[in-house]
Amino acid sequence: MNLNIKRQSALAIALIVALGSSCQENKKHAEEKETSKTAQKQYLSEPLVKEIYTADPSAHVFNGKIYIYPSHDVESGVKENDNGDHFDMKDYRILSMDSIGGKVTIHEPALSVKDIPWAGRQLWAPDAAYKNGMYYLYFPVKDKNDVFRIGVATSKDPAGPFKAAKEPIEGSFSIDPAVFTDTDGSSYMYFGGIWGGQLQRWKDGKYDPNGSKTDSQQENEPALSAKVVKLSKDMMAFDGKVKDVVILDPQGKPLLTKDHDRRFFEGAWMHKYNGKYYFTYSTGDTHFLASAISDSPWGPFKYQGTFMIPVEGWTTHHSIVEIKGKWYIFYHDTQLSGKTHLRNVKVTELHHLKDGTIELIKPNKD
Repeated sequence: MNLNIKRQSALAIALIVALGSSCQENKKHAEEKETSKTAQKQYLSEPLVKEIYTADPSAHVFNGKIYIYPSHDVESGVKENDNGDHFDMKDYRILSMDSIGGKVTIHEPALSVKDIPWAGRQLWAPDAAYKNGMYYLYFPVKDKNDVFRIGVATSKDPAGPFKAAKEPIEGSFSIDPAVFTDTDGSSYMYFGGIWGGQLQRWKDGKYDPNGSKTDSQQENEPALSAKVVKLSKDMMAFDGKVKDVVILDPQGKPLLTKDHDRRFFEGAWMHKYNGKYYFTYSTGDTHFLASAISDSPWGPFKYQGTFMIPVEGWTTHHSIVEIKGKWYIFYHDTQLSGKTHLRNVKVTELHHLKDGTIELIKPNKD
């Protein structure tokens, strides 16, 4: 009799434990599901692709189709540092889609480090252009002396593959090339980036390997400027001298080095709207996207304000393009990985305001 009671008690305890365990498991799954929903809701938009990591998107419309030229992030195994050595990209994977919200195609590698005769390492943020029946891919990569230069590659297909020129563009340096073709057919390249982009090491057009690791280190002096240069008719070389992109504050004075919320850091882009030239850029270590406008592609540009607050992740690199009468900004964050060097490209609509500013974009809803 006592044995039966013990057996029944044991069974009852086992049942209670099993039910409790099941309830805990269900609760865990419910919490995970809710966390996932919350995570999805906190972002303004979702990654365009999840199969690979992408960043620094330069978007263009070619033949009525949207092409995105991003960096291709990979797990490098390199420890994170201010020089950006952990951003050790090996190739480019171009994305394309017929319309915003449509299916995205991930194309085969368009260009690899190993296919660039003069390259050493780190294929960073590229851009592309079309002229003369040819597509041009502009890219920054460190040469065999570990100095960033800008190269150009060509293809008959906007998705590549691209063939790189045997040498970097003469007179080029630093990173983040952005090519803008004006309504008169003239093409310009805007480029430059401090810290890992090495712009601060190019004083008077000469490279100083022992130069500052950050900026000019003169807080009350004008901040380092992005660069602009006209491109040759064949799009393969610089046509003339490289000039500073001067950004002025509302009082008409150059932004200062200490003005980290407004000064240029990297990620230049140019677009034209209502006859005005919009120079947009990242403030880098403060993670804002800012805009400045001018009546000339050469500038000077008058600072207009912040138009995107920081994304999740360290960098804020973007492009702005008109698609079927609407304007869009392509950007990236770290939603998929939570790691600063493994990013994902996104897109959302952008609105120009009558006063010359751009409506503020909040990439994270919370």
